[in-house]
Amino acid sequence: MTKLNEIVDMDVLRAYTFHAVIVIIKMMLLSPLTGYLRVKKQAFANPEDAAALGKGEAGKKALRTDPDVERVRRLHLNDLENIIPYLFIAFFYSFTGVSETTALLHYRLFTAARLFHTIAYLAPLPQPCRGLGFGVGLFVTFSMIFQLLWNGLNLL
Repeated sequence: MTKLNEIVDMDVLRAYTFHAVIVIIKMMLLSPLTGYLRVKKQAFANPEDAAALGKGEAGKKALRTDPDVERVRRLHLNDLENIIPYLFIAFFYSFTGVSETTALLHYRLFTAARLFHTIAYLAPLPQPCRGLGFGVGLFVTFSMIFQLLWNGLNLL
């Protein structure tokens, strides 16, 4: 453990882990929410799921899209497109010798932005609310990317 302490500030790594777990949980909760809405709205994407409601017209009617289900699916896709890159970038960023204060600023901003983005998407709040949540999260990720590249270039 001593070698690891020499490479990375353990408080930075703990902060990363905490915020990573929060956004992962948030993202994972969208799957059961999608399933719940599919059942509640009887809007299934797969014939075998719709067939569970019965043969004939009942099953055919359930094989459809629903705006609320699609909204949650789009939110989940947006999370996948933004949270997964953040997890990798922030992990590597944690090993750059960044100060705890700077790392916490990045991690907290990203987590808050994604939580706000989710609220803005599900409520739905008027634009530019959702765009602001998306933009802040993207800016934070690119800030860490820039610092990773800059530090990497200085190491060459």
